[in-house]
Amino acid sequence: MNRTVAALMLGFVIAAPYASAQQATGELNAKQLQGRQVFAQSCGVCHLQPSLGVKTYGPPLNKTSAAGNDAVMRVIIANGSDRMPGFKHYLKPAEIDAIVAYLRTVPAPVVRAANEAQK
Repeated sequence: MNRTVAALMLGFVIAAPYASAQQATGELNAKQLQGRQVFAQSCGVCHLQPSLGVKTYGPPLNKTSAAGNDAVMRVIIANGSDRMPGFKHYLKPAEIDAIVAYLRTVPAPVVRAANEAQK
């Protein structure tokens, strides 16, 4: 019985960070849903965490990425950067727009203060 309780508690701890993201994505429009799909297929290999505790190659993306500037986000996706390939020959402009629309729905991670993390 104690193992069952421990397993359930572990499941809640693991699922907690994903709960807010799922709530935010529950009300996506068609463009944002398309953006989520294209992002997962084309960007997820570098920007989505494959499992807990594993770092991503690229930074995690959310609504604060590119300083919240949609035009800058489009340029980076299309042309790439020093560490990222450009996708202008792979993705259509509407798909890039959909990715940006989706990313603007992803909440920024909550950063706890150093003194709060020690408690």
